Parts: sequence; structure tokens; C-alpha cells
Amino acid sequence: MIKKLLRFSVSKKIAKRFAGLLPVVVDAETGGIDPTRDALLELAACPLVYSDQNKLKAGSMWHYHIEPFMGSNISKESLEVTQIIPDHPFRFAVTEANMLQDLSQKVKTMCDQYHCRRAVLVGHNAAFDLSFLNAAYERVGLRSPFHRFVTIDSTSLCAVWYKETVLARAMMRAKISFNTESAHSALYDCEKTAELVCKIINLVDHRSY
Repeated sequence: MIKKLLRFSVSKKIAKRFAGLLPVVVDAETGGIDPTRDALLELAACPLVYSDQNKLKAGSMWHYHIEPFMGSNISKESLEVTQIIPDHPFRFAVTEANMLQDLSQKVKTMCDQYHCRRAVLVGHNAAFDLSFLNAAYERVGLRSPFHRFVTIDSTSLCAVWYKETVLARAMMRAKISFNTESAHSALYDCEKTAELVCKIINLVDHRSY
């Protein structure tokens, strides 16, 4: 009974700590900077949850390779940065609709589990990732489980806590390992952003409560 009550208390801590919102780290790799014209090529997402020791940590990682939507633009410059080959047969890419259906189901399940009314996107330059996610949801006609304009931006957190906005430099200040050759992979950047955000929030919680 005591263990069950403790698990229930931990499950409600997320909603209490983040004003009823489930923080989900998202990193998107794209074909450019225009969310309505440029392709969404890769996306990784990771909910943040509390451990039994009341430490914020990364939950399950969800990772998708995505087929460019019909008529979308993919700039050469973007591919040089991401090293993505959109038509590579071993990408095993899925459509935007299939990706969003799966992501939405996972996020909604987590929201129910942690007593949150919806998710909030956490990201480094979060407005960029949210703009592409919102545009994709609109294209396929699905309702997003994410708040449409509220974000938790790790760029701002790093500026306040570490006096840095560049992810690699903030990682150095935070004493978190970061391989610049692996950067601009949605999966790697999502993992590292989650690690960084958890470290900052745990430091804040430890000092403030």
C-alpha cells in the first residue's frame, strides 16, 4: 500500500511541477527553416518524468524517420548539416500522418498516466521545433497533444544558468559529454537536451524546495 501511494505521489509530481503540463523534449531535423514549405525529415521525442528519488529524468525515447510531404522543399545546405539521405531505402521512413498518430498516442498515454492535461514541448530553440510540429499536425488534420505556443526552451534555461546559449558550450559548462560529430541527429540532440534540462531543473529544485 505504501509503495502504491508513493508511486501515485511521484506520478502527480510532474503535473504539480509543470502547471499541469507534461514536458516532452523534441528535436526535429528538417529540409529548411520554413515549416509550411520545408520537409520534416526526422524527429525524436522524450518525456521527462520523476524517479522514485524525486529526480527529473528522461523517459522512453521515440524516434522517427519521416517521408518528405508531397511538394516539400529540401535544401542542399540542410542536408549537408544533417547528413540525411531522404530517399535512402534503409531509413525505413514513415509518413507524417503515421508518425504523428503514433507520437500523439504515446504522448496522450503519458499525459493520462501523469495526470497532465496536455504536453509542453521542451527543446533547444524550441519555437523552431514547435513550428514544424504544428505545421505537420495541420497538414494531416490531426489535433496536437502539445500546447500550441507555450514551450520550455533550453536555450533560455542555459542563458540564465550557464551564461551560454549554444548547446555544445552549455554542455561544456554543465560538464555533460557532447560529441559535436553526432550533433544534428534528432536522436542524439534529443537525448542530450533532455540530460541538460533535467540537470538544470534538478539543481533548481534542490536549491528552491
